[in-house]
Amino acid sequence: MASETDVSEKEVKASGTEAEASETVVQPMKLGGGLLKVPVATLSGLSLKGLSFQSVEYLVKVSVHNPYPVPIPVCDITYTLKSDGRAITSGKIEDPGSLKANDKTVLEVTVKVPHNALLSIVKDMAKDFDIDYELDLGLIVDLPLFGNLTIPLSKKGEIKIPVLSDLFK
Repeated sequence: MASETDVSEKEVKASGTEAEASETVVQPMKLGGGLLKVPVATLSGLSLKGLSFQSVEYLVKVSVHNPYPVPIPVCDITYTLKSDGRAITSGKIEDPGSLKANDKTVLEVTVKVPHNALLSIVKDMAKDFDIDYELDLGLIVDLPLFGNLTIPLSKKGEIKIPVLSDLFK
């Protein structure tokens, strides 16, 4: 159980593990003597969405359970994709929608990686024809009366390098 927390401290930290389904469970926070329920989020790994001559697009699905009887607006989703400790790409999705009341909502995040960014990690790719990655994602929700709350998620894994035949699937 979390300890008494100042209302201005709005970031809840939690992380999943690579071996598990990377489920992130956020503990309730105590604010002003009462318990604040926060959404529970699960982050899937990267899957190939598209391939062009300019970039590779990967899809990440974020499953979020809203414990409240009203929809919760999602303000932003921020992400950073890293390999070997270096950022390959990052981005921000503004106003991706709302979390359904007392239900699970799946948010889709498209991560676009320019080919020139992939060239910067060619050593890792040459070893085993995949990219070891770490994805950091921040889900920013607007809780009524409390304001914006960032739910950080993280996932580590491997991305297989797309080949020319993937262009024609």
